[in-house]
Amino acid sequence: MMLSPQLFCMTTALTLLLVTCYAEKECIVSGKGTMATQGQQGLPLSPDIELQKMLQSLEDRILQLERVLILTKQITEYGGKLFATNGKSEDFETIFHTCKNAGGFIASPRNEGENNAILEFVKQFNTYAYMGIKEGLLPGEFLYLDNTKVSYTNWYSGEPSGRGTTTCVEMYTDGTWNDKKCNYDRLTVCEF
Repeated sequence: MMLSPQLFCMTTALTLLLVTCYAEKECIVSGKGTMATQGQQGLPLSPDIELQKMLQSLEDRILQLERVLILTKQITEYGGKLFATNGKSEDFETIFHTCKNAGGFIASPRNEGENNAILEFVKQFNTYAYMGIKEGLLPGEFLYLDNTKVSYTNWYSGEPSGRGTTTCVEMYTDGTWNDKKCNYDRLTVCEF
C-alpha cells in the first residue's frame, strides 16, 4: 500500500512523538501552552466521497424515474428484471431493434413470474406480444434469442403447430403462447 506524502509525514511525526515519549518515559504535557498559529487549509473532500455522493444522487434519480414509469404502467419488475413497453405494435424485426437500441432484449419469459409480468402489458393494451423466442433449425424446437433451449413454456392447447412455417412466438391475452409468422404487428415488450 502506498501512502500519500501528507499521510506519510503525519505518520512519521506521530511515530517520532511516540518514540520520544516512550524513551523519556513521560508523555504528559502540563500547564498552559502557547496559542497556536492558524495552520494550512486541509485537503479538499476526498474524490471517493464526491463519487459516492454523485452515485447516490444518480441511484435516487433512477428510482424516481422507475416509480414514474410504474405509475404510468410502462414498466414492471420481476425477479430483478425490468420489463417495459412503449405501447407500440410492430413486426418482430422492428421490436428486436427497438429493444436493442434501448439496451435490452425482446422479453423472454423464463418462468411463470416473468410470463405474468409480460402478460400485464398484453392485458393492458389488449393485444398480443412477440417474445424473444424463435423456432430453431429443427421444426418444433424453440430457442431464446441467445440460442439456448427454451426452459419454460406456456403453449396454448395444440401449439406449437407451425412446424417450421411460423418461427416467432406470440403471447395471447390469457398468457398462453402460439407460434406465429414474424411479419405481424405485435406489442413491443422489452426486458432489461
